[in-house]
Amino acid sequence: MTDKAQVLVFGEVLFDCFPGGEQVLGGAPFNVAWHLQALGEQPHFISRVGDDELGGKILSAMNDWGMDASTVQLDPVHSTGRVEIEVIEDEPHYTIIPDCAYDFIDAEGVAGLPSNGILYHGTLGLRNPVSRAAFQRLAKQPELSIFLDVNLRSPWWSKDEVYRCLERAQWVKLNEDELQQLGFCSADIREEMSKMQSQFQLQQLIVTRGGEGALVLSEGGGFDSVKPKSVKHIVDTVGAGDAFTAIYIHGLMSDWSVADSLTMAQQFASEVIGLRGAITTDPDFYRHFID
Repeated sequence: MTDKAQVLVFGEVLFDCFPGGEQVLGGAPFNVAWHLQALGEQPHFISRVGDDELGGKILSAMNDWGMDASTVQLDPVHSTGRVEIEVIEDEPHYTIIPDCAYDFIDAEGVAGLPSNGILYHGTLGLRNPVSRAAFQRLAKQPELSIFLDVNLRSPWWSKDEVYRCLERAQWVKLNEDELQQLGFCSADIREEMSKMQSQFQLQQLIVTRGGEGALVLSEGGGFDSVKPKSVKHIVDTVGAGDAFTAIYIHGLMSDWSVADSLTMAQQFASEVIGLRGAITTDPDFYRHFID
């Protein structure tokens, strides 16, 4: 990447709301932007929050972390994003609240942003046509390369829409289950990755496999793989994929090799599962991963 290249992160920021009243800040794009800030990338985080208490908490957290909140729009009508979590027979069940502020990111509000670098987005943040139109305006910039982080959340996705996202992307990250849900489902994962890479002409396809590690297929046809070292202390796996993505993007911006990016991304994801939740406010947590 050139010195002028920057990272734009588009999509949802929300609170996971637990039955006991606990509220945990998150949303995959927000988690990625949070990590990238700590890694020195100073991302432009493009989202929308309600003019309410939760929205104020988000803006305050961003300010405390040194993040630029100027591209987070304030919505006077729609409330800040929430996921309601209900525990039934010891299993969590998630309800992603519709028509939240991040569903109404205004296209006019994304004008004037950097036009050279990496534009990250997921699939949940495009579920509403209003935010989808704002993203499409950004994505028209020819010098912005798109990193798609597939996150299939029922009922908020369709194969046709995800395929349209795949057609625009240079880099795609998804997990093994999502690869199968999108129709690439034979027993040979490398063969299915090759089919997807060929169909959508991807520069790199990244597939995470939980305890099996991750695979990357580059456009030349070569595979890179990594397996995680044994982890002694697991608190929860929330945000591990977002942590992986943040380091991988940092590697792209820093011109790391695929092998180095993959190794460091897997290592960072393994560190994050030792946290409660997806993010931390401890700068020392990131020190080993800063280039």
